Amino acid sequence: MLVYENVALLGTSHIAKSSIKEIKKAIVEEDPDLVAVELDQRRLYALMHQGKHKASIADIRHIGLTGYIFTQIGGWVQKKLGRSVGVKPGSDMLTAIKEAHKRKIPVALIDQDIEITLQKFTKRLTRKEKWQFVKDVVRGFLFKEREIKRLGVTHLDLSKVPEREIIIKLTAELKKKYPNVYNVLIKERNEIMAKKVASLMKNYVKVLVVVGAGHEEEMVRLIKHYKNKVERVKGVDYEINSV
Repeated sequence: MLVYENVALLGTSHIAKSSIKEIKKAIVEEDPDLVAVELDQRRLYALMHQGKHKASIADIRHIGLTGYIFTQIGGWVQKKLGRSVGVKPGSDMLTAIKEAHKRKIPVALIDQDIEITLQKFTKRLTRKEKWQFVKDVVRGFLFKEREIKRLGVTHLDLSKVPEREIIIKLTAELKKKYPNVYNVLIKERNEIMAKKVASLMKNYVKVLVVVGAGHEEEMVRLIKHYKNKVERVKGVDYEINSV
């Protein structure tokens, strides 16, 4: 957990059992008066209605073909990995919301609307990055062990949040090979979430922020940067109903 003034940021893995335990522990120990999570209204609804809310072909007109394919592949991979450790993807965020509700703590949804993110993804993904993705998938299937060693990862326990060193290596690899993907999925969302947190910290005594471990460190730097530059940021949704 990283702490800056009255904000504590907890980096999680969306399929790690350890993250669920850490979230429960953090809410008890930190006793925040606001819990902020890496979600928007659409993703929250999808998590709450798993099995009932699925992306369809009709969604292509809103998010584009590339964005649609990305959601299908990403969703399939997360479900497969989640089944291997016995945890449904997104259980970390739902746990944060449920634990906050038990203690009557308001919850802020600080992420960008997923539809906007996927629209950007469709528009900016280049042919070079698409071809690179195909090559990486083939390498991953045919030379799995070699690729893992190349990244310097000797052991990866999916039931736990990856070590910071591994996260840094994987993020650097993403930024190098897929600069537009990195900008859309990480850099720009970090900026948006950090601005919202910088605004929220002015209105609450203690804020606990639950985000994926890949966002945690950079968000602290950005929150420090935005702290004295933002007043009240629009677009911070609150979900205080039962989950």
